[in-house]
Amino acid sequence: MSAADDRGDAPKKIVVQRGLWFEEFETGVLYQHRPGRTITEADNVLFTTLTMNTQALHLDAAFSDALPPFHQRLVNSMFTLSTLVGLSVAQLTQGTIVGNLGFGEVAFPKPLFHGDTLYAETEVTDKRESKSRPGEGIVTFSHVGRNQHGDIVATASRKTMVRKRPEGDAQ
Repeated sequence: MSAADDRGDAPKKIVVQRGLWFEEFETGVLYQHRPGRTITEADNVLFTTLTMNTQALHLDAAFSDALPPFHQRLVNSMFTLSTLVGLSVAQLTQGTIVGNLGFGEVAFPKPLFHGDTLYAETEVTDKRESKSRPGEGIVTFSHVGRNQHGDIVATASRKTMVRKRPEGDAQ
């Protein structure tokens, strides 16, 4: 796609940020999503209260500080999962996803704490054309979240419905 600038110069190529079309996904490819996201106390408290999760491990510093083994509040694991997936959107599914079909094998092997930075990576583990929806395909992702020390703090598999490249789209 091209557009002329305000000075009447020759048309310029325009690049629009988007995710990948179904045809562009390859199994076995590992995508590292950057930048990471440093998790703050405000993030954790807001998400926890918005979702009506009154777990003291997320909200009550005095309660959490007294409990071994961590002696501090934990980041809400659902916030960790949401952020892990969110970090992948710009690179993989922005504007090309139809919807999530499901999550499986979700695990949180280590906790995330206020001030930790979450880094995400995604591997494409499977893809197939949709049998019932022409123009779309199903892509399975394996997401891994690591903290700033490289420790795995979250894993999840996710199936998504992704659009195929529109006819006539040469990009």
